[in-house]
Amino acid sequence: MQHDGTSLRASALRMAALTRHNLLLRRRDPADLITYMIIPVILMWLTKPLLARLMPDGGTAQDVIGPLVFSSTLSLQIAGMSLLSERTWRTWEMLRATPASPTELLIGKAVPVLAMLLLQQAVVIGYGVAVAGLSIAGPFLLLLALLVWSATLLAAGSLLATLVRSHGQLAVLTSIGAPSTSPMPRPATGRSACSRPPSAATPPQHSAPRPSWARSRRGRHHRLPATAPGPGPPPILKATDAHSAGRLFR
Repeated sequence: MQHDGTSLRASALRMAALTRHNLLLRRRDPADLITYMIIPVILMWLTKPLLARLMPDGGTAQDVIGPLVFSSTLSLQIAGMSLLSERTWRTWEMLRATPASPTELLIGKAVPVLAMLLLQQAVVIGYGVAVAGLSIAGPFLLLLALLVWSATLLAAGSLLATLVRSHGQLAVLTSIGAPSTSPMPRPATGRSACSRPPSAATPPQHSAPRPSWARSRRGRHHRLPATAPGPGPPPILKATDAHSAGRLFR
């Protein structure tokens, strides 16, 4: 038991050292993180007037969620760069030569990137709540959704880092994937955004079945020839039509 406790402590110390080292690397190049925080704020500011006209509820949720997904998908580049940089710098073999296991190396790489992704999404949602007027019904569900989404981005970025060979290829893939995964705002109704609702003064015109009787010039009633055989109205409607016809044209 004492040996197991010592090994766990040594493993935790190695992961903490790797996490601190990767955080230091991210702090030296914060341009990507700052950019992915500013982009959604600008997009929310630009699309707010348009969504206010398109959506019946003002489109506040769409105004925040759309730029959030767009910018966080661009953050795949941050997740991929943490592994791709070790390949391009040719330092991955040096890390594997250390006493740290592959699991400890991956955890030490993943924790700083996960923290940056959560920070980026927290800033965007905080701006949406403070400025755009976003209301959050379930904070715990939102936190769980952010954790799952950040873990998904981390896994996808790590997968891309193993497939591409340069930072340029990684940037192209993330730039293509961001617009394709972003939700586009649409009006809630099936009508076009430019169509106006029908006025209350003019009731909608409904196509009613043509009656089988018509008034002649002398005041008599005559039957029109049937154009196509059909089942016809129910008996109660026939009685109503005959009664109203006699009353109107008497």
